[in-house]
Amino acid sequence: MDIVRVTPDDTATVDQLVGLSEAIVKVDCPWEHPFTRTRLTGMLRYGWDGEPPEQYAGVLEGHVIGSARLWTSDYDNLDLAWFDLGVHPDHRRRGHGTALLAAVTERARELGRSSTGIGGWESAATRGFAEGAGFTFGQEEVARRLDVDDVPDGFAELVDRARRDHAGAYEFLTMSGPVPQELLAQMTDLQAAINDAPWDDIDMEPEVFPIERLLGYEQAQAASGRRLHRVIARHAATGELVGHTIVAVSGERPDYGDQQDTTVVREHRGHRLGIVLKGLMLDYLRRVEPQCRSFDTWNAASNDHMIAVNEAMGFHVIGRSLAYQRKG
Repeated sequence: MDIVRVTPDDTATVDQLVGLSEAIVKVDCPWEHPFTRTRLTGMLRYGWDGEPPEQYAGVLEGHVIGSARLWTSDYDNLDLAWFDLGVHPDHRRRGHGTALLAAVTERARELGRSSTGIGGWESAATRGFAEGAGFTFGQEEVARRLDVDDVPDGFAELVDRARRDHAGAYEFLTMSGPVPQELLAQMTDLQAAINDAPWDDIDMEPEVFPIERLLGYEQAQAASGRRLHRVIARHAATGELVGHTIVAVSGERPDYGDQQDTTVVREHRGHRLGIVLKGLMLDYLRRVEPQCRSFDTWNAASNDHMIAVNEAMGFHVIGRSLAYQRKG
């Protein structure tokens, strides 16, 4: 197997990587939505928030049978690299995954990254591969899905009561597309509140979110074919932005959305803002994206508070993933 770096302009190889994603999802996680060309090309150009990953393909006899993606940031966690690996189900247990891991590990060392992470859906294969390569388990994450038709009948009343009895000091802004220019400076601090989400035994420094990173995120999501929708909580007396939730809806697959960040600034917790934000988002999406019938969200298994909010909405578990880390 040859390992080659792939650019977003290499459309033939990108298309093979899309096909590889479809094959992997079909076997490993049939509930997941595989990559499309638009989504993968956008990721390779812009990453998640303006820092694209390095993409490598394992090629055997002219066919892409493996993928390795290397993520780093120059904003924070300058010692860390994270890997996404995948091998076609028909070519597993032949050393291809190990070869791909060795290649991106060497590249991470060239970049000065002394800590590396890897993850996969919960399985004996994921555990065996990671532990066999010297990685240590750090966190379990749980993927949940909300089918709009399954939202409990009493959820709207729960949101109304929380807003009336606990969140009276706040006003809520709904918006689609880029954040207005006048809110960007405040959004940097609000976005950083996500650092309070648990990382369990994964060694991570707090992330930082300067304005250019927020703009990079919006550009990256648009380039990946996603429409962004937000609900923001603002403290009425001070004008401070204190909480938000974001959902991205795919233009190519508009029947589903991805729940992205939901967070509340520490000093304003205890006012049921989380459930109000998500409830208002659900109402907003019913108006602006009525064709969107399901939403996916991810939480650390230890994030009891957000899990309780999601379960009250009707989210159900679709899969669990395991994250591992290795030093040196």
